[in-house]
Amino acid sequence: MMNKQIILKNRPEGLPDSNTWELQNNPIPEPGEGEVLVQHHYISLDPAMRGWMREGKSYIEPVELGDVMRAGSIGKVMKSNHPKYKEGDFLTGWGGVQQYTVTDGANWYPVDPNIAPLPLYIGTLGMPGMTAYFGILEVGKIKEGDIVLVSGAAGAVGSVVGQIAKIKGCRVVGIAGGSEKCKYVVDELGFDAAIDYKSEDIYEALKRECPKGIDVYFDNVGGEILDAALSRLRMHARIVICGAISQYNNMNDVVGPKNYLSLLVNRATMQGMVVMDYAKDYGKAAMEMGGWIATGKLKTKEDIYEGIENFHETFLRLFSGDKMGKLVLKVIE
Repeated sequence: MMNKQIILKNRPEGLPDSNTWELQNNPIPEPGEGEVLVQHHYISLDPAMRGWMREGKSYIEPVELGDVMRAGSIGKVMKSNHPKYKEGDFLTGWGGVQQYTVTDGANWYPVDPNIAPLPLYIGTLGMPGMTAYFGILEVGKIKEGDIVLVSGAAGAVGSVVGQIAKIKGCRVVGIAGGSEKCKYVVDELGFDAAIDYKSEDIYEALKRECPKGIDVYFDNVGGEILDAALSRLRMHARIVICGAISQYNNMNDVVGPKNYLSLLVNRATMQGMVVMDYAKDYGKAAMEMGGWIATGKLKTKEDIYEGIENFHETFLRLFSGDKMGKLVLKVIE
């Protein structure tokens, strides 16, 4: 048996192509003293991975050429020399796009597959869910009655953001690509309205769905949609900058907002957020969201594809929009 690994070979310009990564077969590592061997079952595929391939200053060091591609993962302990974990335990952490990894347990967390399906722990109860929870509550500071706009509304983060805002008594409008996704966020997730950016003029649609303006905009896409949201701000509005997926594969400079003076006129704020800043409170958030899931207030959706050999084409679904909810790759054979 070998360990199939996805290795970063080249830093992409624009959309990652077939030369960006290489699939390698290497020996399964042996755990040393104080370490465990984890067999991955699922890998989390997230837009942030595109940024981790880029050189330059960021909130986290870039993936080095020749290294396993960084990713969140969840799997089973196969061998243990660790005092805390035993064979058969399930752990989630930063295992990378590979079938096996050895870790000393730092920044890994035990999970119980009897309480929730494993993919949920790298979705709504993992990094995307934590991003949504802390982004909308701590940075967006929503309150009952707020008008909340969410881009990427059918995605792993946006779908949870909108549902939390509804739980807290807000009016929620989602922006998504295509009629199927717009129908999903309204009919299944309970958003009040949805805007299809692929078939509608975004400015006109915002006037229709947010005639009184926007109190909170949760931004996952950047670009023109961010600019349009800026034009509809209410007094003391808050913009949460979570991501800018429309800009990640630009061959030229990132397109910045032209309507930023709306922040001045409306005494509004625009703040970036990185989920790692809230790590100490993940447990509290998971407990609350777990309760919402159990009572049916919070719905989850995982879009699961199989085979580490299919990593590249599956990863590209993040940027084509050809997925719904949380994108997950099953790598156990």
